[in-house]
Amino acid sequence: MLCLKALAALSACIVPVLGITVSTTDASYTVDTGSSYGFTATVSRSSGDITSLNFYGTEYQYSSTYSHIASGLGSATVSYTTSGDYVIFQCIADNDDFDLTHYMVFADASSSIYMGTYTVSEPAIGELRYIFRLTGLTEAYPNGNVSYTAGGTAVEGSDVFLVGDETRSKFYSSERFIDDDVYCATTTDASIHACFVRPNSQATEKSSGGPFFRDIDLNYGGDYHSVTYYMNSNHVQTESYRQGFHGPYVFSFSRSGVPKASDYDVSFFDDLDLTGYIGASGRGYVSGTASGVSTDFPTVVHWYNDDYQAWAYTASSRTFSSPALVAGTYTMALYQDEFLAATATVDVTAGLTTTANIAATNTALTGSHTTVFQMGDYDGQPTGFLNADKQLRMHPSDSRMSNWNPGTVASTVASAFPMAIFTDVNNGQVISFSLDSSIGSDATPRIATTLAYAGGRPQASVNDYACAAPSAPTAIDSRGVTRGAYRGRGDVYDCTIPSGTLTSGDNTITINVISGSSGSDYLSPSVILDAIELFY
Repeated sequence: MLCLKALAALSACIVPVLGITVSTTDASYTVDTGSSYGFTATVSRSSGDITSLNFYGTEYQYSSTYSHIASGLGSATVSYTTSGDYVIFQCIADNDDFDLTHYMVFADASSSIYMGTYTVSEPAIGELRYIFRLTGLTEAYPNGNVSYTAGGTAVEGSDVFLVGDETRSKFYSSERFIDDDVYCATTTDASIHACFVRPNSQATEKSSGGPFFRDIDLNYGGDYHSVTYYMNSNHVQTESYRQGFHGPYVFSFSRSGVPKASDYDVSFFDDLDLTGYIGASGRGYVSGTASGVSTDFPTVVHWYNDDYQAWAYTASSRTFSSPALVAGTYTMALYQDEFLAATATVDVTAGLTTTANIAATNTALTGSHTTVFQMGDYDGQPTGFLNADKQLRMHPSDSRMSNWNPGTVASTVASAFPMAIFTDVNNGQVISFSLDSSIGSDATPRIATTLAYAGGRPQASVNDYACAAPSAPTAIDSRGVTRGAYRGRGDVYDCTIPSGTLTSGDNTITINVISGSSGSDYLSPSVILDAIELFY
């Protein structure tokens, strides 16, 4: 009996630790989720920085620089609340550099951090990102060592490096938002994955640039691996930034391979009462059928307005259904792969599904004419042209690239014609073709581009006829091709050449890039090609 009484007294002094817990010091909060793999995270009470990340008995947080929004909020008001199985951290920054609230949600027994960032205005630095700085994870998924820059020598700015005989950059880790569901830093044996996951369309609905925008994902620079979630940046920026609630987006540790976005249910955010978050009750859908685009290419439908964006692939039948869209009026865009085929306007009503079909109207796809030749496809990408298969993952100067100046190229061999023309590298590219007889009508050389740099635009000459110089494209203030980017505003240039210009026998088209700006090598004015067509 005495033993039983003693045991009861001892038990009364012990607080059982079941599931997720938070311990507090003057400097920090430490969350232990109670995960079977062991997952704890420490959050600074003064800045909101994550100062420790321990998973499966190993510390992964770089100790000299922490993980945070931008390069750190500086100072923030940090607190936490609980809601059922969740602990919700709120980091409020309101200073000269930031006006935002960042949320980190920890779930019982989970090895993930569910995040959301509510912005009132754009950070002073001009971009919005969350960056984890992790040690012990030197490998990258899905694109391998293209962003492994440790030990490299800078060859352009401070972000493109030569490592051995390969050029590498953090920019070469990018994927199109529409495809970029999961990316990870991993151990060399791939037993541990530390990943950012986009669980649904809400993860990018407040970002900018549309479905084909791409930005930095990963970079191993030697001291740590940067695993970065970009919400917006000026890296080939094509539209204004959106403010409001960015997310949910998820950071997750895994011991069972690469996680799937579909494994993450974030519907519980509807019940957390987070500033700026709009749940299912404020959303509706759009469904319909797309037409007028080739079945040889993927088809994408894109909804956007000043406040939100979302997208979806169509089915093989070209039917589509949107993600859950916040109620409002949207522009609905149709793409043949990445080539803009049409736009329309659609109203979205909360709780309802709106039916809205869309058909291609772009004359490059719908126009009736006779094609003399076509190099490349109207797909909004340089696919099929020389070096297009390498450009995403290396610098144009890389020794693995083919010669950018191949000489005169036959119109039947697009793969021999360079995907980009630079004023200081390979200007004046020539296409040759032969006609059985002269063409007795006006004709049109059409040059579809995906991206221009430094005011570059193409001016064609057909035999002895020089097309008028086109006006400068709308500027995009960012390096592009050298950073593995190819998508800009998709400008298309047509020129009418008079009857009799195209003669029986051999003919040529010469393409020069013109610009009022200058530059050297691969930073000289340039254009990236989508397709070149001659028709009448």
